[in-house]
Amino acid sequence: MSFFEEVAPEMDRYLENHASAEPEILRKLRRETFQKTTQPHMISGYQQGRLLTIISKMLQPKNVLEIGTFTGYAALCLAEGLSGDGKLTTLDVNEDLAYLPKKYFAESEYSRQIHFKLQDAKEFLKETDEVFDLVFIDADKENYVEYFKLIKPKTKSGSIVMFDNVLWYGKVLEDSPKQKATQIIKELNDLVAKDADFENLILPLRDGVNLLRRK
Repeated sequence: MSFFEEVAPEMDRYLENHASAEPEILRKLRRETFQKTTQPHMISGYQQGRLLTIISKMLQPKNVLEIGTFTGYAALCLAEGLSGDGKLTTLDVNEDLAYLPKKYFAESEYSRQIHFKLQDAKEFLKETDEVFDLVFIDADKENYVEYFKLIKPKTKSGSIVMFDNVLWYGKVLEDSPKQKATQIIKELNDLVAKDADFENLILPLRDGVNLLRRK
């Protein structure tokens, strides 16, 4: 959920009304996500989806990795910018929900380019020798630091990495957070800011996106 959705919904509507139109397949997926899942707020949503699409179109990546598929909304947004021979690998471990992203991936024009895997992301990253142009992480927050450490060797100069939910509903401002997820997110943000191999900026979009570029 975005900051403006909670404190200024009229501003949130203004932002959506002045963003590029959401493709019909994404509107359908968003609607079905709210109808059939217990935590629909986990979907990337309209504004963040348009950001992912614009970044992907700017890069025209050949190799994209997403950690945390959920219902497939973000993956479809990222796929909009794939180069003609590009591919997107998206990872999740939720077998019960897998039918939903599979359905929409199959319906999309990018069906041949999207590779959906039910696999632990840490396991995948330890096994693969692929290098990625664009990475989006929106999964279990307790593993964010581990994901960062495993992903870094899989990037090259110019690679873009994005971590979602890095403001964690403002909990990152807590001096001594008790919640493990908050502790890890704060550690990630500190690690990224101090890593000389990346330049970054935290975008206050929805729940915060840490945008990194490999130097």
